[in-house]
Amino acid sequence: MYNLIVFASGNGSTLQAIIDNIENGRLSANIQLVVSDNSSAFALERAKMHNIPTYIIKSKSFEKRDTELSEVLSHYSINLIVLAGYLKMIGPKLIEKYSIINTHPSLLPKYGGKGMHGMHVHQAVVDAGEQYSGVTVHFVNQEYDKGSIIRQTRVVVEPSDTAETLSAKVQSAEKVQLIDVIDDFINGKIS
Repeated sequence: MYNLIVFASGNGSTLQAIIDNIENGRLSANIQLVVSDNSSAFALERAKMHNIPTYIIKSKSFEKRDTELSEVLSHYSINLIVLAGYLKMIGPKLIEKYSIINTHPSLLPKYGGKGMHGMHVHQAVVDAGEQYSGVTVHFVNQEYDKGSIIRQTRVVVEPSDTAETLSAKVQSAEKVQLIDVIDDFINGKIS
């Protein structure tokens, strides 16, 4: 079985898409653990509803968080870590040991970096009058949203789009693309 760990900070809709695709047989995988830095994240409730163990990060500092997570994750057999709406920087101990991917709601390198997440990204795209936005899945490295791009899906930004309507389009594309990317990892098409 292909073992996943999912990190999430918020609602967990992307986590839910992964869970649904495992349960319907689309992904031959197992989520061993859902990790969050936010004890009130609904992602944790989603995990519990599907009997997936959860872990809430205790350390606040970057270095201590890296050490804490390295220790916690050492007890698992991990094929891939998926950041699904996780907003903290990943430390070098994890990056050196595991394959880690992130999904980002823009066509990187545009609209990436610290503080560029969720509605901040969509509002910036609309304000700039972009014709296209989309979603990027990339490997995680030591800089926000700078890792090697695995795949991108483009969506059209209509003149009538708001940050909210654009968000809905991007989230829909994001879930399809991420499931395809995870499936490619499982089947050895990406390593």
